[in-house]
Parts: sequence; C-alpha cells; structure tokens
Amino acid sequence: MGDEQELRVLIVEDEAILAMELELILTDMGHHVVGSAMDTTRSLEIAAREHPDLALVDINLRDGATGPEIARRLVRDHGVAAIFITANPEQIPVGFSGALGAMPKPFDETGIRDIVEFARKFIRERELGQPPKRFRMAPWLLTPPDDIKRH
Repeated sequence: MGDEQELRVLIVEDEAILAMELELILTDMGHHVVGSAMDTTRSLEIAAREHPDLALVDINLRDGATGPEIARRLVRDHGVAAIFITANPEQIPVGFSGALGAMPKPFDETGIRDIVEFARKFIRERELGQPPKRFRMAPWLLTPPDDIKRH
C-alpha cells in the first residue's frame, strides 16, 4: 500500500461530471479513488471489494434518496468513514450517527480538500480538528467518546 496518510476513497455520486471533479481533486491530493458508483448495489460491491477508508456520498442517486442507507451500510458493514456531499442536507435523517457530517453543494475545490483533510485526521489519528467552513459536523462528533481527541 502507499503512504500511510493516503486514503482509499469511494465516490457515490450520480452526476458523472461531479464524480470526475471529485476524483481529480482527490488524486491531486495524493489519495486513491477506489471507484465511483451511482447507486446502492454498485456502491456496496465496490466497498466489499476495495475496502475504502472514506466515502463521499450524495443523498439522491439513480435509485432514489438512498444515500443515507448506503452510508449507514458502509459504516456498519465495512467500517468506512462517510461524508455526505449533497444539495439536500435536510434529507439526512435526524440523529444519523454514521457519517462524519455533510458538505452542501455546490462545493469548491478548497471545500473538498478541507473536508477530506478533516476526515483523514479523524481516520488516521482519531483527532477532531476544526471543522471546515460550510461543513455540518455530525451531532455524535460534538460529544466524542474518550478515544477521539478534540483540537
């Protein structure tokens, strides 16, 4: 495997242009995109085969508003950290404890870089840094367990 700081990332987005933009940003950052999916079935197939560290998940996909269910299953079944990237953050279930948070669309390159770095610190170092601008951190992270350090 590559650098310990590198993340293996799954993109779950049904807008091909946005998925390609995310992939370009992530690879430019030195991360490895393990695949892109537009629906539940493909997302879970890629996760089972590629073992990503992080998933960037839209809410509304080809098979409906399945993003929250995909994120829940990625977290529960595969130990993947998930971040919603969505134009519809109101569709994220209240009390959802699987994802790290949500970044609203439209996004810019700086915003994506910041949320991925936030996620990398959480995944690799179990640290919660300052949340990036526009990023809505999940409520469960606001009172983290003792094994997560706050900075």
